[in-house]
Amino acid sequence: MQKTFFFLFALSLLFSAQPRAMGQDADGTVVQTAAEQLLALANQSRAENGADRLRWDPALTAAALKHCRRMAAEGPISHRYTGEPDVASRAGQAGAHFSVIEENVAVAQTAAAIHDGWMRSPGHRSNLLSTDVDRVGIAVVASRGVLYAVADYSHGVEAVGAHEAESRVAALIRQSGLTIVNDASVARAACAMDSGMPRSATPLPGFIMRWQDSQLDHLPAALAGRLTSGQYHRAAVGSCPAQGVQGTFTAYRLAVMLY
Repeated sequence: MQKTFFFLFALSLLFSAQPRAMGQDADGTVVQTAAEQLLALANQSRAENGADRLRWDPALTAAALKHCRRMAAEGPISHRYTGEPDVASRAGQAGAHFSVIEENVAVAQTAAAIHDGWMRSPGHRSNLLSTDVDRVGIAVVASRGVLYAVADYSHGVEAVGAHEAESRVAALIRQSGLTIVNDASVARAACAMDSGMPRSATPLPGFIMRWQDSQLDHLPAALAGRLTSGQYHRAAVGSCPAQGVQGTFTAYRLAVMLY
């Protein structure tokens, strides 16, 4: 089953390391202590509302800082300025991999006021407390006597190559006692098709499953059921480029053929 990818917008962390000081920028001072305060306040609010803590993501932080500097230079806040990529593209260009991306922006006198404003606004609150996100990058820039803030939230996705994706799915299938076919070429060709089988599929498999997801730690229920049926003894696993994925979202497309 193809996973749904989406944006959530509202106006107004790959590693669990602590944020580091950013220094200064010509358009204004980067206030890292305010960013740290916003992270602490966000995680406090999430804990109070039953959501897991957000992890600090350096790539998201880089994307947020680039946009925050633009906000400080422009004055009026916005999620996108003329000639600027959207939030998903900005995060992807900074090196983030994700299946969900959300953003809050704000201008206020203090970090506490920014957080309070986000929590009082339904759209901002939804982004900040969303259980669909697990990472965040926050940037705050002081300019014109106020603080400009950007928080980019995402559900992080581990980026792996096609061969690694196949290996991980194969490992899950082996747990059911099936042998993995060494030649993945037919399964790869089948993966790239919407339906049917490639001409090179000889013999024909008894079952084929194609799916797309941002995670590689589980198998589709229909496939898992077939694996435990006792009907099959061998499997071929193939990966191919994901279909219908917008912009810089990360997803994996796979096919498994059972014999």
